Amino acid sequence: MLRYILLVVAAGLLLCLLWAEGTDANWLSLGFKTPLSILFVVTALLQPRVMPKYFKLVLTGLILGLVGDVCLGLPGLTAFRIGLVAFLAGHILYILAFAILARGADWINSVNILIIAISGLVYWWLLPYLGEMLVPVTFYIVVISVMVAAAWAVFRNPGVHRTGAWFILVGAVLFYVSDIFVAHDRFVTEQFYNRFIGLPLYYTAQFLLAFSVGLVRKS
Repeated sequence: MLRYILLVVAAGLLLCLLWAEGTDANWLSLGFKTPLSILFVVTALLQPRVMPKYFKLVLTGLILGLVGDVCLGLPGLTAFRIGLVAFLAGHILYILAFAILARGADWINSVNILIIAISGLVYWWLLPYLGEMLVPVTFYIVVISVMVAAAWAVFRNPGVHRTGAWFILVGAVLFYVSDIFVAHDRFVTEQFYNRFIGLPLYYTAQFLLAFSVGLVRKS
């Protein structure tokens, strides 16, 4: 019952956040974004700790996501850079968490090669707009691509509980796609539709990963 209450509250906060984003009032958006991001951390804390090491890594990644959300909600390039570093560190922790569940043989496959190709196209598209953010964004694209590849490697392992594997894979893919909208909004064209689509994808991703800590187990 508690998980449903959390999801209802989260959905309400997300709707309020989207409304606030439409007003272009940063302080109002941050007022809804912060408690919404706290909720995905709380969600992870309330899950059964099936694999303690996986739980700790994902929880820390979620906390870094919370930090990143607050920083990206603040004005200025410095806050954006700090937020980018927070998300970068969070993705690295997700990679380490997924690596616990993945078999070595599952890392090299045609889908992961496709992920590299897609990331290359995204990078080529963003390249003319990056300017002084070229190095950190390049590193970020590499790391988030590895994160999605790691999630696919987990999914390929039949020894991982299928519900947990689905939560990890879908969460990682949605996170990846949401970041494309963030990049488009930040570097290419700042428009409301980037946030209107990107924010629901992002929060769905984080909540899926938060719930995954109670679902993953290896047979």
